[in-house]
Amino acid sequence: MFDSIGWVEILIIVVAGLFILGPERLPEAAGWVGRTIRQVRDYATGAREQLKQEMGPEFEQLRKPLEDLRELRNFDPKKAVTKHLFDDPEPAEKPNGYPVASPTPVERPLNPGERAPYDPDAT
Repeated sequence: MFDSIGWVEILIIVVAGLFILGPERLPEAAGWVGRTIRQVRDYATGAREQLKQEMGPEFEQLRKPLEDLRELRNFDPKKAVTKHLFDDPEPAEKPNGYPVASPTPVERPLNPGERAPYDPDAT
């Protein structure tokens, strides 16, 4: 809920509350806000549990699209490209079912005095 609020914003709210309410009423107001937030959270949890009990397994089917939307909201193209370029293991077969061609063999280093291979067609 308060993921986007940092310590600076909280400090500004406390100082503003101190000036508006005064030092006598500020602890009472903070307690009221805390109790209200806790009560709203309890109401939301109770409503979710009641829905889960009444709907049964259909509730999970309803939550799946919402979780997919949450994943789309947190989508970061830079992370996705990095993951697919560097972290994705090589598949054993292509999407069409054909096996992936074996990678080219790693060339060994030349021994001392050995000449590099020469390809007259490449020059």
